[in-house]
Amino acid sequence: MPELEEVLPKYLQIVGYLTDQIVRGDLPPGAAVPSERDLAVNFGVARPTAQKALQELGRRGFVESRRGSGTYVLAQQAAPLARERLDRAAQLGTMYSDNESVTFPFVGIVEGPAHVTDAFRLPEGTPVVKRQRIIRNDATGELIELSTSWFTREVGEAAPKLLVAEKVGYGTPGYIAHATGIRATIGRYQSCARLATSEEREALGLPNPSAVSVFWLYTRDAADKVIAFDEAIYPPGRWSYQQEFRITL
Repeated sequence: MPELEEVLPKYLQIVGYLTDQIVRGDLPPGAAVPSERDLAVNFGVARPTAQKALQELGRRGFVESRRGSGTYVLAQQAAPLARERLDRAAQLGTMYSDNESVTFPFVGIVEGPAHVTDAFRLPEGTPVVKRQRIIRNDATGELIELSTSWFTREVGEAAPKLLVAEKVGYGTPGYIAHATGIRATIGRYQSCARLATSEEREALGLPNPSAVSVFWLYTRDAADKVIAFDEAIYPPGRWSYQQEFRITL
């Protein structure tokens, strides 16, 4: 029988927590990272464990230590995925950091394209809610992602702010839960790289042709019904996925 994996070492759990804060922008470039002493107190670990966590963050290129000053966040080419954004929404009531701005090129009801209606198991062309956003890093002026959330018309009618071109708070899954009582319980990712469409190139300011990373997120309720389908498009050169795992040889 295969053996169950042990929980990640404490220093790597601290690394994961701080990495999430850096990637989602809560610790922006130039921000001071908590000291060894503060990390040790906050996480209830020994100072060598906190020191090892900071060293590992430095090794991965997330921070740099400055003698006599502290440890500071370095500029990243990483974009937060839905998991980091949903965690932030649950903790702080918003999916976006203070360094991010959001614009809405389109919000409304459209005939559902095949890949969207397939996600909801609806006939192609069924009217669905399309909620499109462009997320930008205000500190650098860089585009982070083009994100489109899709919902059934029924969910849009029950949660009307989904059809308003402004942030809803709590993230869209949190808002749907507040408005309808329908709660997301599980999400599933699917990703690929492909050439950008003309709409995507225009939104992200990319030349023709350009490759992009595409992430699809299916959000399901307790009955395993898809309540939201999200499509995130990331420009070239921006890392959008990372994972830490054990290797046993």
